[in-house]
Amino acid sequence: MNLDQNFGALLLQLVLWLPLVGAVVVALAGTGAAERHPDPVADHDHGSVGTPTLNLRAWRIATLVAAITFILAAWLMIGFDRSQASQYQFVVRIPWLPFGSDYRIGVDGLSMPLVVLNALLSLSAIAGSWRVATRQPLYFSLFLVLESAVAGVFTSVDLFLFFLFWELELIPMFLIIGIWGGLRREYAAFKFILFTVGGSAFMLVGIFLVAYFGHATGQQQTFGIPELARFNFAQYGAGIGSLGGLAFILLFIGFAVKVPIFPLHTWLPDAHVEAPTAGSVMLAGVLLKMGGYGLLRLCVTLLPQAAHDWQWLLIILAVVNSVYGAFVALGQTDLKKMIANSSISHMGYVILGIAALTQVGFNGALLVMVAHGLYSGLLFSMVGLLYDRTHTREIGNMGGLAARMPFIATVFFVAGLASLGLPGLAGFVAEFTTFIGAYSVIPLATILCVSTIAITAGYILWRLGSVFYGPLMPEWSGLGDAIWRERFSVGILAAATLLIGVLPIVITDFSASGVAPIAAAVATGGQR
Repeated sequence: MNLDQNFGALLLQLVLWLPLVGAVVVALAGTGAAERHPDPVADHDHGSVGTPTLNLRAWRIATLVAAITFILAAWLMIGFDRSQASQYQFVVRIPWLPFGSDYRIGVDGLSMPLVVLNALLSLSAIAGSWRVATRQPLYFSLFLVLESAVAGVFTSVDLFLFFLFWELELIPMFLIIGIWGGLRREYAAFKFILFTVGGSAFMLVGIFLVAYFGHATGQQQTFGIPELARFNFAQYGAGIGSLGGLAFILLFIGFAVKVPIFPLHTWLPDAHVEAPTAGSVMLAGVLLKMGGYGLLRLCVTLLPQAAHDWQWLLIILAVVNSVYGAFVALGQTDLKKMIANSSISHMGYVILGIAALTQVGFNGALLVMVAHGLYSGLLFSMVGLLYDRTHTREIGNMGGLAARMPFIATVFFVAGLASLGLPGLAGFVAEFTTFIGAYSVIPLATILCVSTIAITAGYILWRLGSVFYGPLMPEWSGLGDAIWRERFSVGILAAATLLIGVLPIVITDFSASGVAPIAAAVATGGQR
């Protein structure tokens, strides 16, 4: 049943702002009384458990807020009118700034799946962080602020509002890495902020360039995405050196940093390795998707003729990302570094789908963003569970762990098999759709990207086999499996990965129609 637009708008406002309100509540509530809890490093099968002292008030409030937000986002998705997925729904518009920018939010078939993905991964990341013992109120408050900021990016219908939410996201992630990260956390945090702020500077210039020249009415200045999408920038000239070509590349640089696209990718492995587990989940699961979403929503939607002109660059970068990321991942001995570089490779598939400039390619790119968000978040969560127990991520230091932690081993392999595109899991339908959409247009590039699946299968099966099978090392004989909190936090991601793999219509009902207007604009070269 489709939701009433006014009620849906209320739900959308709650999805956007409830986490931010929750962040304030968590900060004011403090940590609460200390409690004694089982230590998952101990042998749970035989009842030998440690008794660390933890304060869970902040965790409980944050988890409750994240759970309510996810339920509201899922409700919004269920009540979304799929027959009108190409149009913004549940729109809230309030006059705001005098230079043509409004507080304007809404969702369509392109953004709706990503809003739910953000809510789901935020719930998983927060629920899985129950063992955080340092500055808990600040930690959970930052994750809730991050959730609101990312939701704002996906729901903004105004370019200036889009940019504000884009920048807001940087602050909590910078602090999460810099305070709770590993030994080189300051270096990783500052590298993350320098790259992303630098990219944002280019994007801001591109936004003002588009808004200044894109007068939808010929008189009134606007930052509204639907109005600017109706403007024909080709009238200012065609080709790479035109106004549209310049605006495209300025926006592209900002989004390329976030995807990330080679050679602007070097901040990602450092950020992933040093970030706490939940930070890596959010980085891989939704922050990278902001880049892909921006390419579709702004670069291609607003500047379709320029997308044609720069298609050759997208094709080259898609192949380089896919092949380079796969080979670097193959050579890693650290599990987290391996998964970080595999993300670079898989985001190359997103660029490939966009580079095809076809509706099927765009649809595949969006499916890859959703699927990769799920299984990459799950992979980083599983590495976190292993590290909590072994205090190492070096593959050579582990072996035979499946005997002691069958649940962790099973879910880890589910995530790994989804990553290599096994049929029945989310990765398969996403990658297959992308390759089908791209092959008819750019066959050689598609073949090169497809070949990386074999490399992915090699490092995933080889490395996970080394960790979980073979003789059990004596030092790990006392380890225990995941406890119920951990099983919940990873179980919801594993269930979603299986659901989309078996019933991809859950996403394709939205994505196919959501990208249709973009494909139509590209087909006509922006002549609307």
